Amino acid sequence: MNLLWLQSGGCGGCTLSWLGYEHGSLFRVLADEGVEILWHPSLSEAGVDEARELIARCADGRNAVDILCIEGSLLRGPQGSGAYHRFGGGSQPMVEWVRQIAGRARHVVAVGSCSAFGGVTAAGVNPTDACGLQYDGELDGGLLGSHFRDSSGLPVINIAGCPPHPDWITETLTMLAHGQLAANDLDDYGRPRFYADQLVHHGCPRNEYYEYKASAAKPSDQGCLMEQLGCKGTQAHADCNQRLWNGEGSCLRGGFACICCTDPGFEEPGHPFESTPKIAGIPIGLPSDMPKAWFVALAALSKSATPARVRENARADHLKRTPTVKRGRK
Repeated sequence: MNLLWLQSGGCGGCTLSWLGYEHGSLFRVLADEGVEILWHPSLSEAGVDEARELIARCADGRNAVDILCIEGSLLRGPQGSGAYHRFGGGSQPMVEWVRQIAGRARHVVAVGSCSAFGGVTAAGVNPTDACGLQYDGELDGGLLGSHFRDSSGLPVINIAGCPPHPDWITETLTMLAHGQLAANDLDDYGRPRFYADQLVHHGCPRNEYYEYKASAAKPSDQGCLMEQLGCKGTQAHADCNQRLWNGEGSCLRGGFACICCTDPGFEEPGHPFESTPKIAGIPIGLPSDMPKAWFVALAALSKSATPARVRENARADHLKRTPTVKRGRK
């Protein structure tokens, strides 16, 4: 499988994350799975002139491309010309290269939330008219249009995340190499379901505090970050607390609230990231599949039953009270 990786409007953080792959040599793993990198802007030795010639050959069909990976949002401006981003100082806009190669590639993969939905690059007034490959925020369309399908019938495969976990990228590529990724393996936003069918809440080390609604008051506290500090882990589609980063970490394990970076529009929540908007004291962003009335009833019940140990530890940066040791009959 020939893989061509192009980078558009982004920070390069998805590549940096991918290089943190932990299960042996990334390049050996790809080679063993039959994936050959034709060109990557950060990893390949070819200079800009060689790269431009290779990209031209991919665009006109002289070089076969099995997997086209795009990192970063697509810059359509100004006025639809795409002239804000011309690869390597050439005359043709990057968006035109992408359109041409995507039409010939066996599969098209958006690596990161910028190329999937527009992401951070599309925030604010969006002067570059940045968008994703097949989505513009939550809206169908993007650069390639909502009806785009590759030769196997798949839409753009959106490995969303800011950045994605390195395993999400590698596993998606190997699934494609073995013909094991079908349309029903993608969710409603084209994200691979092997990670998107999970919630960041699953495996969260703060789950006991969540169950009792014992909330943190400041970032260094151990309590649940949902009620006061903006955590969206109960809504975010990802397995970050089950498939840990660097073998041991996640945003929540590092003391930071989940900002739902695998979803479109995460970059503009409409409120400060570290705060939880509420109406009549009830958080607006409730768990994905829980009716508001149920949450209110369960929260009231949970808080009334909160053990003193949990309540005290929730507002501290270390364990102040340990679990009681019971003696005698269990």
